[in-house]
Amino acid sequence: MASLMHLVVDNYNELIENTKDPQVDSWLFMSSPIPVLGILAFYLYFVLKLGPAIMKDRKPLNLQGVLVAYNAYQVIFSAWLCTMPFRVGAVQFLFTHGCQPPKQRNPFADEVSAGAWWYFFSKIIELLDTVFFVLRKKQNQVTFLHVYHHTITALFSWGYLKFLPGEQGVIIGCLNSLVHVVMYFYYMLAAMGPRFQKYLWWKKYMTWIQLIQFCLMLTYLVVLLVMDCRFPKALTFFFVGNVMIFLYLFSDFYRKAYKKKMM
Repeated sequence: MASLMHLVVDNYNELIENTKDPQVDSWLFMSSPIPVLGILAFYLYFVLKLGPAIMKDRKPLNLQGVLVAYNAYQVIFSAWLCTMPFRVGAVQFLFTHGCQPPKQRNPFADEVSAGAWWYFFSKIIELLDTVFFVLRKKQNQVTFLHVYHHTITALFSWGYLKFLPGEQGVIIGCLNSLVHVVMYFYYMLAAMGPRFQKYLWWKKYMTWIQLIQFCLMLTYLVVLLVMDCRFPKALTFFFVGNVMIFLYLFSDFYRKAYKKKMM
């Protein structure tokens, strides 16, 4: 067992040294996996055990003002993330060179890396979604899909920036951020109170939007593979696997939440 652990540590250290980007490594939470793993471990402990135990004999907290402000922030921040690659020219550069990136260094690499860090940071902030559910005693909304989605996207976003940065992440991040603009706008309206309920008739279409997003992502990634694009294949397969899992989970949620009600 000791030799196995020694081998794992050695392989991890070798991977770190071979893929280390001094600039990325200097950013918050990026020098080691320990901070992000610690945050996620505490997140899971709080939303699954500690939080419900604390709130068991307490009344739900009234967080209306906090939720409106939080969701408004998420709308603005997601819109900023979505447009960032266009503003620095990264998307235009990617489509201009198609599947064959030029030999010279991508002139927008630093901006894309910075955007990837902000995207990762947004996934850490989004963990508050579940915390708010717990504090409002909405434990029925703390589902496997919800917790898995938030945990994995935060972890994978860190891993992408640390180990497998690639052009594919630009399109994936843009699509996801665009969906979050719509999603958090819906949540903001919902948090504003009963008088805005009449504007929330499109709730079930939120899942449609998520599913369309995953279908577009999967199509894009498959095209990259079919055309044998000179992008990191490991990252493409990594994204394909993750998108397929989300596609299945969100499809299953939609079937259980809406299809059964229509039968």
